[in-house]
Parts: sequence; C-alpha cells; structure tokens
Amino acid sequence: MNQVVVDLLKKTFPDSIIEVKEFRNETTIIVKKENIVKISEFLRDNPKCQFNYLSDLCGADAYTPENRFEVIYNLLSIPLKHRIRIKIFTDETNPNVPTVSNVWEAANWCEREAYDMFGIIFDGHNDLRRMFMPEDFEYYPLRKNFPLMGIPNSLLLPDTNPKK
Repeated sequence: MNQVVVDLLKKTFPDSIIEVKEFRNETTIIVKKENIVKISEFLRDNPKCQFNYLSDLCGADAYTPENRFEVIYNLLSIPLKHRIRIKIFTDETNPNVPTVSNVWEAANWCEREAYDMFGIIFDGHNDLRRMFMPEDFEYYPLRKNFPLMGIPNSLLLPDTNPKK
C-alpha cells in the first residue's frame, strides 16, 4: 500500500521528494519543507491515501551544521489501515517551517511542544507559545547543546529549605 502512496507523491510532487526509506516495513519520505502543507493536504484528501489522522508530530536535533532539526510527521489512514512517516529538515539559523495545524488539528499542540523544546518555529500557527517552559525562557531544553544539568539560575525554583 505504501508503494502506491510513494508513487503518487513522486508523480504529483516530483521536485519535492528528497528521499524514500524503507525499514522493517515502515516507509519514511523526506520532503522539502516548503511543500509540506501541499503534500499534507494531498495525503489527507487523495482517495488512494486518506491519511486522515496525524498520530504524532515531533522535533529532533541532529546537531549537524546543515539540516540540524527534523520535524517528523507520523500519519495514519484509518479507513485504509496504513501508516507512513513524512520528514522535513530545517537549519539552526532559520528554524522556520510551515504549520500543518490547518491540515490536521492534532498538529496544534505537537507543534507547540516542538517549538518549546527545540525552538522550531511553525509559520502560520495561530497560537505558537510555550507549553512547559516560561514564556521568557530563552533556551530550548531538548537541543543537544543544552547542558544536562540545566543552566544555573536560568529559572526561578521554589525554596527547598522549609521555614520553621
């Protein structure tokens, strides 16, 4: 089934498909970030694909000079009972990618989490603000260059010495 999807994407978006990987019967398609919205709409709306559910969206830090950050989209077609993974890359100097929250509502919180933890900016997102960290926190805790023990005095923590 995934080969049908891959062939459709290659035919419809020939310049957008960077690479297709198959591992343990799971298909990952790496696409250009500029076309993620059009590809997402195609995967959702095409009767041969019907990826009507975004089961997960997450960020990852490859910690490389180019294409440092990945955004991974795990898609599920409930009617056709198949899955696929789409992946895009972005750089540290311009960590902007288009939002897919208008394609799948489930992307809303996932994109906010990727922004909060990695600093990936989802252009067009209607409520891109931090979820876990304070709004004025200037660091991104899941980046590989973030210190394991945290940054001293970067967050106000409650007093650990109980007063008598």
